[in-house]
Amino acid sequence: MEMIIQGRKTTEKDIQLVQRLLQDNPDWSRSRLSQELSMQWDWRNHKGDLKDMACRSFLRKLEERGFITLPAPRILSRSARNKNDIPHQTDPITGSLRNIMPITVMAVSRGQLPLYRCLLDRYHYLGYHSVGQNMKYLVFDKDKTPLSCLLFGSAAWKSAPRDEYIGWSPKAREARVNWLTNNTRFLILPWVKVPHLASHILGQVARRVSRDWKDKYGHPVYLLETFVEQGRFLGTCYKAANWRCVGETRGRSRNDRYTRLQVPVKDIYLYPLVKNFREVLCDE
Repeated sequence: MEMIIQGRKTTEKDIQLVQRLLQDNPDWSRSRLSQELSMQWDWRNHKGDLKDMACRSFLRKLEERGFITLPAPRILSRSARNKNDIPHQTDPITGSLRNIMPITVMAVSRGQLPLYRCLLDRYHYLGYHSVGQNMKYLVFDKDKTPLSCLLFGSAAWKSAPRDEYIGWSPKAREARVNWLTNNTRFLILPWVKVPHLASHILGQVARRVSRDWKDKYGHPVYLLETFVEQGRFLGTCYKAANWRCVGETRGRSRNDRYTRLQVPVKDIYLYPLVKNFREVLCDE
């Protein structure tokens, strides 16, 4: 038996190793397990760093397929997280885009992470959640006041409208899906009411995210994707920033083995970062 899970060839022997680690170390957290496993496999990125977060995602996918049962995640409840709010100003920011320029997009540093997490947990309807390879951004106005948070993470493993738009084969997708990234969070803070700000931010981020990704993980990305929930959002800022809507999801969860779970239908938007993205992604 051999499968591709999280971009890694996985054998029955690999699964047995994970099962044995779980059995022998019942007190280990998910984080401890993923660290040990990535060290045993010497699973590293292009820069030589252990792929701890990718390994954690790998373990969740094993659990989804019924091979293992992971320990309960050790996370704080939303109410507990709210007790650790980071002070931040909430004065209204209005007017024209020109009045708050220049706008600065910054990759989130270790020191900025508590504020970033606080803002997403408190003001984004999905909260903060980050696994696998990712890029986090904070956006500031001319006075260094936060305006927005963005998170880019792993692209969807499969998406029929996206895959048809790219034109790649299943083999090419398995090999290169990590050359895409998904804009999983985009938050304009609720007291910020500036026309055209969101599309302006998307434009700035699109010009730097591939370079940032290469600096962090050793390879660039060539295509951005995002899923916009129908009935909740119109996707206006993505359209204004020249993202292309290529279809919609089927309204099923990735964990829906028996086609019974219903989740909101989402529009699928894509933004190529290079003109020859199809040639790069489809080359076998």
